Amino acid sequence: MTTTAPVPIQPIDQKLDSQYPQRLPYGALITMMLMSFFLVTAEFLPSGMLTRIADGLNVTTGQAGQMVSVTAFAGLLAAPTIGVVFPRLDRRSLLVWMAVAAAVSNILVAIAPSLLLVIIARLLLGVAISGFWTMSIAVASRIAGPKRLGRAVMFNAAGVSLATMAGVPLGVMLGELVGWRGVFVVIAALSGLLAVLLRLLLPPVPAATSTQFSALFAALRHPGIGIGVVANMLVVAGHFLAYAYIRVALERVTDGGVAIHADTIVLLLAAFGLGGLIGNAVIGLIVDRRYRLLAVITPLIIAVLLLVVSTVSGSPWATGVAVFAWGFFFASWILIANTWVGHRLPHQLEAGGSLIVVGFQAGIVLAAAVGGVLVDALGIVPVFITGAALLLLGSLQFGISDTISARRGNA
Repeated sequence: MTTTAPVPIQPIDQKLDSQYPQRLPYGALITMMLMSFFLVTAEFLPSGMLTRIADGLNVTTGQAGQMVSVTAFAGLLAAPTIGVVFPRLDRRSLLVWMAVAAAVSNILVAIAPSLLLVIIARLLLGVAISGFWTMSIAVASRIAGPKRLGRAVMFNAAGVSLATMAGVPLGVMLGELVGWRGVFVVIAALSGLLAVLLRLLLPPVPAATSTQFSALFAALRHPGIGIGVVANMLVVAGHFLAYAYIRVALERVTDGGVAIHADTIVLLLAAFGLGGLIGNAVIGLIVDRRYRLLAVITPLIIAVLLLVVSTVSGSPWATGVAVFAWGFFFASWILIANTWVGHRLPHQLEAGGSLIVVGFQAGIVLAAAVGGVLVDALGIVPVFITGAALLLLGSLQFGISDTISARRGNA
């Protein structure tokens, strides 16, 4: 006589969890963080050395300023297409090639004899930035697991925060020693080194089963996702519309009726970056459990802070606290947005990551397009109020998105 014992069946969650390491692979995540740091530093470094670059290329500062705008434009085009262009390429390899592309871009900028070659090189950097960010959410989920997605994405966001606070200032200081071309050589060399480390430390990450444009449209048809993508664009546009003119706003701050010194303005700007570093770490601990709530309240808080920074100009301390809090909450926005889409589209991470990056780049382009016109026509306070209004609309749309999702029984 034989007996048939019940076959032990592993619960689905445990089965999925067993596919991922029990501990976060900190070496791989830190390497991705450093790559994010150098990508963002390279993107915005020209703004800190604009005059020197213009003189070196024998062009105007306005022409040299195109180095930043063309990078964002290339990133906007690359974000939804990178997975389609490389449909079968392992995503670890794709991240490595994006790091290599960044290295090539920076070395071309360093040796370029003309603005035309610089612009071409910066287009390549825009592709590298969007390609890296788009695929990083899929890679982070693969090496950390969906339940720890927010904590893994936190490392990438920390790289961005650190670059915002220290990347450009450090680059400018280094430029005083080795010249602006030398700075790009250093960034190119470090990007190449990180490409090697990414290849060694990251596990293979197979491409998504569907990498056509149809995958993006399918993701957009998921309940509430399209509204959330537009909301993300509005939040980013509202922030950058104001942040582009933060120094102008800080120059209006007075202490006892006297305009604050330039050194104080530098400290206030540093407070933004410091707040970003702390906010990224704090929000990273709770984002996986509270991503819906954070997506709604974070833009609201930033909107209020923009109004404080632009209108309460008689107190350096109040302005400093508001700027610190602004950095605290916006630096974590990259983390919140990626975690939001990662949990809402757990089986379409590449498409979700593409949509988030498209929203970011579109928000930056939108802010750049209207910011100068608004500040010249209306002044700094209306610009900040407009930014706050965009943030408010973004918050409302995230709330609507989550309501639609809940009614239809989705994540």
